Amino acid sequence: MQIKMPKTKVAEPEKFIRRCGYGLIFDRRAGHKSYVRRFNRDLYPRFHMYIEDAGENWNFNLHLDQRAPIYAGVTAHSGEYDGAVVEREAERVQSFLK
Repeated sequence: MQIKMPKTKVAEPEKFIRRCGYGLIFDRRAGHKSYVRRFNRDLYPRFHMYIEDAGENWNFNLHLDQRAPIYAGVTAHSGEYDGAVVEREAERVQSFLK
């Protein structure tokens, strides 16, 4: 799910997403930063967020990782990009703007 937020309201997206309860993770193989918010102490399921610069907006790309990849060397996972749970999380994140 894509969440667009104007840069005028979110000047520092990394600080904003941390305030929403997300923690930084870094994929050394791909060289990408992303952010996760866990449901409990287990690694999965978890919300997973990427932040992208989209001109005048920030694009927060949100999905729900249900489980870890099941094959060695494969990055695919059981992810949900829409649905009620993801929509509620998107609303929760947007509520931090108010």
